[in-house]
Amino acid sequence: MKKGTYYIFLIIVLVVLKGFSQNDSINRLEEVIISDIKIKKFSEGYKVQELSDSIIRNNNASLTSLLRYNATIYFRENGIGGISSASFRGTSATQTAVVWNGININSQLNGQTDFNTITTNNYDNITVRSGGGSVQYGSGAIGGSIHLNNDFRFSDHFSNELRISYGSFNTRNIGVKTKYGNKKIYADAGIDYINSDNDYKYLGTAFKNQNGAFRNLNINGGFGIFFSDRNLLKVYHNTFLSRRNFSGILSGSSLSPSNDSYKDTNSRSLITWKHFNTSFTSKLSVAHLHEMYRFFDNKDSEVYDFGKSNTLLTKYDFLYRKHKDIQVNTIAEYSFVQGEGTNFGGAKDRNIFSGILLYKHTLSRKFHYGVNLRQEITNNYDSPLLFAVDAKFNAHRYYTIKFNGSRNYRIPTYNDLYWIGQGGQGNSNLKPETSWQTEIGQEIKINKMQLSINGYYILAKDLIKWIPISGTTWSPVNISEVESYGLEVGLDYKKEWQNQAVVLKTDYAYTISEDKEKKKQLIYVPFHKVTSSISYNYKRFSAFYQLLYNGKVFITTDNTREIEGYDVSNLGVNYTYLKTTNKEFSIDFRVNNIYNRNYQNVGFRPMPNRNYQIQLIFKL
Repeated sequence: MKKGTYYIFLIIVLVVLKGFSQNDSINRLEEVIISDIKIKKFSEGYKVQELSDSIIRNNNASLTSLLRYNATIYFRENGIGGISSASFRGTSATQTAVVWNGININSQLNGQTDFNTITTNNYDNITVRSGGGSVQYGSGAIGGSIHLNNDFRFSDHFSNELRISYGSFNTRNIGVKTKYGNKKIYADAGIDYINSDNDYKYLGTAFKNQNGAFRNLNINGGFGIFFSDRNLLKVYHNTFLSRRNFSGILSGSSLSPSNDSYKDTNSRSLITWKHFNTSFTSKLSVAHLHEMYRFFDNKDSEVYDFGKSNTLLTKYDFLYRKHKDIQVNTIAEYSFVQGEGTNFGGAKDRNIFSGILLYKHTLSRKFHYGVNLRQEITNNYDSPLLFAVDAKFNAHRYYTIKFNGSRNYRIPTYNDLYWIGQGGQGNSNLKPETSWQTEIGQEIKINKMQLSINGYYILAKDLIKWIPISGTTWSPVNISEVESYGLEVGLDYKKEWQNQAVVLKTDYAYTISEDKEKKKQLIYVPFHKVTSSISYNYKRFSAFYQLLYNGKVFITTDNTREIEGYDVSNLGVNYTYLKTTNKEFSIDFRVNNIYNRNYQNVGFRPMPNRNYQIQLIFKL
């Protein structure tokens, strides 16, 4: 840029801000409870799905399992415990953002999040936001974003929870969580540990999942204090440590053995200071993100390749309200990224400064709209001016129409730019990917039933693609355009009577995502996906049934090889033996893959056969 355009943008922001000032009496309460307030205030025209406590409880501890059975996102998972990446609305794993308490935590090394490194038990609120979100959440939020939030509740309470579970393949899990709060102070801490031999059978063969063992440790903590009615300090922290072995590949009737191992060390720390005023709310945040991996060709050796990055982020967030119908939020953000590793030759530090403007107007009780802008300056590449517009029209008390359109982007990763290693060579001249997106949605609510229908279109340009340049050496270039479009339908129904309740939830996604040059569907993008669940509650007893159907996916770019579609079902029951105001003891029993389906979601890597889990939960 285009620095001239950027400075003009900042001047406009300052001029707009100067004209706004009036009482904002509700901000304090909302901000105390919800960490990522933007997902509530500036997403009126988007499809937003919040996963309830009961849904989180009915799924295994990994984020992969939770979203696979409760969202339209497709996951490529190299077996349970292996690397897991997402495909959101036909986009790649690097185009799906994971946002932790308002901070984008996608890897600076490969641009994506491994969903098996995220433990769900220590989060109070998990939300899926469909559609482009690069303006608010930065690089990678093209297909959509997943939001992991910790709620701070300033009221008198003290609670403890202990979860112990054991399951098939010698899988052991223990989790402890404690929370304390009063009117001025809040604190929480949680620890989750899981260890598994993960040696499940490969159905239809004589083999097992060899060298698939893993152990994960997740530590979560938070602290908040009101220094006065107008000043609040919050501290968040998360550490994830993992040692995972990577199993071999099953090809036909033979198994390719493996002795690989992989260590993860990820930590995230965030401090925010918030000031409440009669006319504005300001928030200053400082975050540090650390990631490091070590890859062992031989798990019994101390020789390894490694990669690591450190990100220091500072953000100043300023929210004005002219009156209750108009909100203007400006954000100035600076990040410094330092990356290095065995295979990152010539890697450079990154300095990124972002200016963001979010505007929301409630024109009437029925109509809301928003306009968002973002511009970045960096020492590594040119970034386009990004924008997003959205609107929501409550046409009837039963019927709502939503619309959004946006321009989004993705920064080339350290792998893309600097990789020098076996079979690959980075390209320091890459441009960011850009995309244009539009979406229209409809919601119908009648009594206890809600029906949603969303259609979308995405055109991505300068797509980064690795291609062979000589022999077996590959390098990334900006060559492709990808066109993605589809339809998503969701149906929710709840019926309550006396001491009983039935909840039904079904989602269907039809997705086309094609390389425009080749007219071929992208690999690992199913044309059809269905998730459905039904739960029944009677007094202290509850039960649920889950169904997942994934249509066929292609595993080669010429669409000549594919994985067949499959359906998988899970069943679970729960009984609460003791439940008082302060105490609760319950037991869960779960059967996964109850029909013992032989299936894969990544080529040549079978998923587990029928397996079982029992869990005890103590709340004090």
